Amino acid sequence: MITLEPEWEKISAEAELTPVFGRVRLRTLILLRWLAVAGQTACVVVVHYGFGFELPLGLCLGVIAASAWVNAWISLALPTQRFAKDWEAFAQLAYDVIQLMALLALTGGLTNPFSVMLVGPVVIAVAALPARWWITLASIAIVGSIMLAFWHFPLPWSGAEPLLPPLYQVGLWIALAIAIAFTAMYAWRVGSEARRMGTALAATQTVLAREQRLSALGALSAAAAHELGTPLATIQLTAKEMLRAATDDVLREDADLIVSQAQRCREILQRLSQTHEARDRMHDRVGLREAMEEAAAPLRGLGAEVQVLLEPDPEAPEPPVLQRRAEVIYALGNFVENAVDFAKARVVITGAWTPDELKITVTDDGPGFPPDILAKLGEPYVTTRRAEPGHGGLGLGVFIAITLVERIGGAIKLDNAPGSGARVAMSLPRLSLEADPIFDAGPQADRSDLPDAAQ
Repeated sequence: MITLEPEWEKISAEAELTPVFGRVRLRTLILLRWLAVAGQTACVVVVHYGFGFELPLGLCLGVIAASAWVNAWISLALPTQRFAKDWEAFAQLAYDVIQLMALLALTGGLTNPFSVMLVGPVVIAVAALPARWWITLASIAIVGSIMLAFWHFPLPWSGAEPLLPPLYQVGLWIALAIAIAFTAMYAWRVGSEARRMGTALAATQTVLAREQRLSALGALSAAAAHELGTPLATIQLTAKEMLRAATDDVLREDADLIVSQAQRCREILQRLSQTHEARDRMHDRVGLREAMEEAAAPLRGLGAEVQVLLEPDPEAPEPPVLQRRAEVIYALGNFVENAVDFAKARVVITGAWTPDELKITVTDDGPGFPPDILAKLGEPYVTTRRAEPGHGGLGLGVFIAITLVERIGGAIKLDNAPGSGARVAMSLPRLSLEADPIFDAGPQADRSDLPDAAQ
């Protein structure tokens, strides 16, 4: 059974608890501000000259020119390719909010349809800054919108200024404040889920990468045994010739030592080769019951009794022989571990099969999944264990198990068993997991690379 929980939990904890700084480059903020300058300039010119509305054109263009000057100064004074520090990004976005509020104050305040643009800098701050910064920026935008409701120039109009009822203006402010708050929370929630999911998937890849490295050691040992066989045989053969030709006692003793040590190396390489052959023929093939027993073995004697049962298919009573897949063993072991942790006295692992499907069910007699947790199971960082040292982890085990099973075409269903206890049903495609039959060709011939003279 794979036991890599401490490693991926450490990786996930570091990614989850360590704040991420410098998420946005200075040139990105500069580019966005240039777009704002171009859009504001075009809007003011079109409204003033195209629609004939009387705007305080000089003041409006002066506010826009201030943004252009700020952009030019930052571009010349700072290396724009680097990531902005949190306070730098906050300062620039706060300036954008204040500049936009000044432009709105000159053109009708909240009655200006473009007042909704106050949401833009807040959304950027949510995506690029820690919570304390974007919450501060959202507060500035909301407080500024209150000020715009009381202090602003009249809304530019070609005729008499339309009189909007005070209640309507209050509704405009409430709608803008709700839009800022809701959009900020929505963007924060989506970004947080994306980061957590990325961390969880990285932990999943860590589990698989470690198992692949461990599996590669067997092939590496066999390759080493094969490649070292011939030079070792040459050394042993030469040492025997030296032993037969030596007349000096010291030389004979040294030659005899070389022969004995070469023989010892040969025996070690043969054991490595036999281990690899056993892995090929036995370790890479496992019966359904044996796979279930392997997942349950490390958890026996740790609390609840673990039972393994088979429900044979009447049409195919012989249990299938499967390829040894790290995904299946890990996922099953994780679910059994959870069941043992919460069971009162008994955990039952039941295996069943049809010609096309394998089904492994893990049930326990514990309290079952709480309703609020059951709806979230399968998401990363969902756990019912106590957040104390030595009690559970970060809630990534079920997520990784489900991800691994789905990668090989399987499915996981988690619910509560009738009566009491939790139930996990794992469905797997039998055809893609079943091992190819082995045809025994009789005793294996000696495949040693050593020549006859070195036997």
